Amino acid sequence: MPEPAAPPAILLIQTAFIGDVILATALLEYLRQTEPATPVDFLVRKGNEGLVQHHPHVRRVLVWDKKANKYGGLWQLLKQIRQTNYGRVVTLQRFASTGLLTAFSGAPERIGFDKNPLAFRFTRVIPHVIGAGVHEVSRNLHLLDPAYEGPVVPPRLYPTPKDEAAAAPYAAVGPYICIAPTSVWFTKQFPEEEWLKLLAALPPQYTVYLLGGPPDTAACEQLLERTPRPSVVNLSGKLSLLASAALMRGAVLNYVNDSAPMHLCSAVGAPVCAVYCSTVPFFGFGPLSPFSRIVETEEELECRPCGLHGYKACPLGHFRCAHGIRTQQLLAVLAEAEVVIR
Repeated sequence: MPEPAAPPAILLIQTAFIGDVILATALLEYLRQTEPATPVDFLVRKGNEGLVQHHPHVRRVLVWDKKANKYGGLWQLLKQIRQTNYGRVVTLQRFASTGLLTAFSGAPERIGFDKNPLAFRFTRVIPHVIGAGVHEVSRNLHLLDPAYEGPVVPPRLYPTPKDEAAAAPYAAVGPYICIAPTSVWFTKQFPEEEWLKLLAALPPQYTVYLLGGPPDTAACEQLLERTPRPSVVNLSGKLSLLASAALMRGAVLNYVNDSAPMHLCSAVGAPVCAVYCSTVPFFGFGPLSPFSRIVETEEELECRPCGLHGYKACPLGHFRCAHGIRTQQLLAVLAEAEVVIR
């Protein structure tokens, strides 16, 4: 008997930020469970391809360079997509550019959210509702299965042996804590003064690693210079995203903002304390690690949340949603984590 033909390939499109790509990997896990024979390609923006280039459930990674020849590159991608003859094209975004790639892909099934401007050209449209405690992963899973009511499927990343080797010397020092202190958005970022209080209060037996990408190096270096605490190491810009994830996986605890490092923790099951300032978990982007704790101000603020993503400055000038968080709240999570690992 001849081998049955492989099902038509599916293309997932997520060209937003790092955290969005990480959360989208949950769909790769779901497809592997439900359609193991279906080839899956993944389209990301340039700079994020390292997250999924060696992912075992991805056949091919397509890359859109939004900074160089943005619209020419979009046109070339559309031609490539049409030539590939995908059975399904699924956009996880609500923007016209990815809607265009989906709507004119030539795929028999063109799937996306109702808020996409090109949704009228899709064959299946799913409502996109922020809030109600629905996690972004569940919103995305409904694109593949509108009737899905199962548990949230965690995202997953797969550090390569090279990534593991890069993290290994730092993981070998003994018990350590990672802090990813920055965020693209100011009002999502726990302030430097508050991180300094935490560094001063952390138990002395821990080495502390400061993590981030090249744009975060200066902020991490300033934190390092201002803290009198010994055994603080600035690794910002020195490790790839996947190597950082490998290091975070072995930490006693990772302190992060509501930002991409939180999702890195979710994708490798790393213990995480997520500090929420202007945003709230109700939006549906919270941590999914087995040990996940959220810390936020205990004060009821009428101005919080002030927006879905955050701002370059507190709109009211006081930033009480961040400065109202007590160091003891953060230390209490570490005490919990210490009990779990014993």
